[in-house]
Amino acid sequence: MGPVECVVLAFPGERLKVAAVTAVADLRRAGQVRLIDSLVVVKSLTGEVSTSELIEYEEYDEATAEIGPEANLLGPEDAAEAAETLEPGSCALMLLVEHVWAARAAEAIREVGGRISGNVRIPPDHVEQARDAHRHAMAAVAGRS
Repeated sequence: MGPVECVVLAFPGERLKVAAVTAVADLRRAGQVRLIDSLVVVKSLTGEVSTSELIEYEEYDEATAEIGPEANLLGPEDAAEAAETLEPGSCALMLLVEHVWAARAAEAIREVGGRISGNVRIPPDHVEQARDAHRHAMAAVAGRS
């Protein structure tokens, strides 16, 4: 099995965005991720939190094709934690995914006695800031030549 991660995608409004779920379905079809479980969390304008399973929505069958009824790995505690990050009148899609693309490498590493000893998620804006800083530094160096 490859690395497993819980991803929380937040959206304005109290309904999921079809395009986002379609993107997840595309990743699943391409063999990049395996969707293990999912949970929809809605925070109403009054702050009430409700949850449902993504498999309950027929329009998202393509994304949830491999989720079995025994999944239920994401529960009330996970939903409460996700809800804390939501503004009133918004929703989130919680996804428990296996990174299938990394499974072969992880297996090879384990076969030789290795293990993944750490994992840090770097926010995309941090990567972009680092790239900008590098571009500015390179421009400054080029300007001195």
